Amino acid sequence: MDEIELTLDEAKDQMTKALNHVGMELTKIRAGKANPSMLDGIQVSYYGAITPLNQVSSLTTPDARTIFIKPWEKSLIQEIEKAILAANLGLNPQNDGQQVIINVPMLTEERRKQLVKQVGQECEHGKVSIRNIRKETNEELKKIKGVSEDDIKNAEESVQKLTDEFIFKIDAQMKKKEVEIMTV
Repeated sequence: MDEIELTLDEAKDQMTKALNHVGMELTKIRAGKANPSMLDGIQVSYYGAITPLNQVSSLTTPDARTIFIKPWEKSLIQEIEKAILAANLGLNPQNDGQQVIINVPMLTEERRKQLVKQVGQECEHGKVSIRNIRKETNEELKKIKGVSEDDIKNAEESVQKLTDEFIFKIDAQMKKKEVEIMTV
């Protein structure tokens, strides 16, 4: 019985990681409001080392449409601008000699629909991951020696309940993000 519980715990951990990953990906999809997390994936060259933007500068949002990026060293301003343009986020960085300023444009209706589609794709990837974890877990359960078929069946039912629970959570995240994007 202990081996079954370990296998179920492992499945729950993996599903939690998949859910958290979907959440992280959804925070990168902008909903029209300026948010420093929009720039989380951006890396800059800092003395030859590729370094995350938030480790070489401070990021602030003085209002809902603007992000200020104040580098620790002024020499990084051009690097930061290049990295933001290369990230292809649809943002145009400008600098005032002290910091990089990003004005986040209003989203058009068409762009909002594209973003909703992107949210749907990210969530679908998460659901596929959850289902793959279910499949792998069920295969692991069948390999366990010395347990009754009833115990295996009960464990498989538990895995299905976990799967349903996590897919429901992903759907909830998706609905929340869609509302956030479509709200003008």
